[in-house]
Amino acid sequence: MRSPGLTRLAALLAATLVPVSAHAGTCAADIDQVQAQADAQIDATAGRGRMGSESTAATDHREPTPESIARAEQRLDGAAAGRTALAALAQARQADAAGDAAACARALDAARSALGR
Repeated sequence: MRSPGLTRLAALLAATLVPVSAHAGTCAADIDQVQAQADAQIDATAGRGRMGSESTAATDHREPTPESIARAEQRLDGAAAGRTALAALAQARQADAAGDAAACARALDAARSALGR
């Protein structure tokens, strides 16, 4: 028997991933690659840092997002690299959706730079 939370998570993932692949532009693969690098760096930074208090969202059994993890890290240890990279990735996605390959490449370069790559 599946838990209701797992079913909702699967439905949410299906709903969010299908539109992305249907509208993926020319730098979608690069965006995915840099997103994975950012997620890994944010996760590594979180593992090294000091502990923070548990938020209300955490006690409501909500999964953290890369953005919420980056915000928490910034509050704890000033690690702005993950947040900067995520903002640049958001710009890359917007440029990609608009078909602006040059702007997408610039935003990806900014994300990579923020990650020290």
